[in-house]
Amino acid sequence: MSEKSSSSGSDEDVDVDPESAQPVELGGVLSKWTNYIHGWQDRWVVLKNNTLSYYKSEDEREYGCRGSLCLSKAVITPHEFDECRFDISVNDSVWYLRAEDPEHRLQWIEWIELHKAESGYGSETSLRRHGSMLSLTSAASALSATSTSSFKGHRLREKLAEMETFRDILCRQVDTLQKYFDSCADGVCKDEFHRDRAEEEDEDEFPSTTKPDGDYLHNNNGSKEKLFPPASPKDTNGIDFKGEAITFKATTAGILSTMSHCIELMMKREDSWQKRLDKELEKRRRVEDAYKFAMSELKKKSHYGGPDYEEGPNSLINEDEFFDAVEAALDRQDKIEEQCQSEKVRNTRLTPVPPGDAYSTIATHRFSSKVEEMVQNHMTYSLQDVGGDANWQLVIEEGEMKVYRREVEENGIVLDPLKATHAVKGVTGHELCHYFWDTSVRMDWETTIENFNVVETLSDNAVVVYQTHKRVWPASQRDVLYLSAIRKILATNENDPDTWLVCNFSVDHDKAAPTNRCVRAKINVAMICQTLVSPPEGDKQISRDNILCKITYVANVNPGGWAPASVLRAVAKREYPKFLKRFTSYVQEKTAGKPILF
Repeated sequence: MSEKSSSSGSDEDVDVDPESAQPVELGGVLSKWTNYIHGWQDRWVVLKNNTLSYYKSEDEREYGCRGSLCLSKAVITPHEFDECRFDISVNDSVWYLRAEDPEHRLQWIEWIELHKAESGYGSETSLRRHGSMLSLTSAASALSATSTSSFKGHRLREKLAEMETFRDILCRQVDTLQKYFDSCADGVCKDEFHRDRAEEEDEDEFPSTTKPDGDYLHNNNGSKEKLFPPASPKDTNGIDFKGEAITFKATTAGILSTMSHCIELMMKREDSWQKRLDKELEKRRRVEDAYKFAMSELKKKSHYGGPDYEEGPNSLINEDEFFDAVEAALDRQDKIEEQCQSEKVRNTRLTPVPPGDAYSTIATHRFSSKVEEMVQNHMTYSLQDVGGDANWQLVIEEGEMKVYRREVEENGIVLDPLKATHAVKGVTGHELCHYFWDTSVRMDWETTIENFNVVETLSDNAVVVYQTHKRVWPASQRDVLYLSAIRKILATNENDPDTWLVCNFSVDHDKAAPTNRCVRAKINVAMICQTLVSPPEGDKQISRDNILCKITYVANVNPGGWAPASVLRAVAKREYPKFLKRFTSYVQEKTAGKPILF
């Protein structure tokens, strides 16, 4: 059982066990470095069960985390200059994080260290088991008062000077003891010489009394007693052997103690030197990485896509960073578009909508057979129900709008067909298809296009268009060359509504050949609209309140190039519903108060 408390003046939420007061969960907003282009992005970070996870926001926790790190072997490094930043590294994975102020950075570091301690790795017993000589507190703070004093250089120099003094004393004591030992050896040799002479001289005299020289005394039992007393330690050059031995023992004990202290100091200083070495190695690694990156960029200048071409299987950023970068770029484009729409006054110019008969004729041109084939295929297959064996998956449902997808990959490229159904009130199929096809108003509602131009006008209802889309870094820029045709399909049954259709499919044209600047995408898109009219009350005329348009939008896109499948699917899931909403809202705005065109 845990109780939840919020830190004052912060966004962090902390769960604490009321009995043991140990951390259970900590959540809050931290800035996370995504890449060199987009820099720091706010993310919701959660510390729980010895794992650090992050989400795009607190509201999106139910969709799963973007990434996580196990803290068992994590290394937390406060930044040397940035007081709000700290880095967490596990093997080759590094997270760069920033708190809103130094106080919150310290709070996060303390909680992370506490989670590590409670996990059993990095605790005081664990550190002792691994032979660490630093306490848990000094290891966490990296610079305690005790360790600071231990790292002072003059302490080691003093101990080394003591070692020199002890060495000189020990050398003198060794010389003195050696002289004593040499004197003792000479005395033993002389004693043996005199004993041999006395034995030779007294071989024929037994028993005898005391010799005149007093060297030996022959007892009645035939034994001889040595009359030469052994030399005392003080008699040999005045050396006190016992005192010298005690001094020698004290000197060696001092040397051992000083050496032990020196080893301790050097081991502690080794930690400091190791940290400095690690920093230098990290700087070297970064310089080498920067050099490799610069060299790879120079090599890319002659390759496909130019120096900014980051997309590919050997991309310099991983899939997570790729995803974050694309999402951040799309968010930024949305904000820019919202600002432009709020500041921009809609162009009130009227674009006359041709009568339906102009779009029902089949024009003759070199692509006529291809257009008819595409129209028939879309009328046959695109209007089919999404059930059965088609394997359509419902991915989005917002009101009347439903978006389906079938996952298809070919040679590693995502080719997922998308199908959307929608119902819009107050507009007809004729009006929707006209504004979708008319190139003169394309830039009014299409926000993903950078520029476009009509390459060739084939007929009144068919044109060849070349357009380039805005680049979303780090993906390469895309361009499309396609034929766009609008057609009115007359109903075969008088009770059925007329059907309007716009189909856009890729073609080749001499005036718009592929270039190295963009990746050429292939498309096959159709918008099919049917108008349903509910009878008005009494003798009232039909108004836009009586009109409902059913939309079926089908898109088959081959993006070309190389991009992670997860990124392509996420972008499609995000952008297609927004596109439909944006376009239908534009048509409703343009046709409001205007005569109805069936």
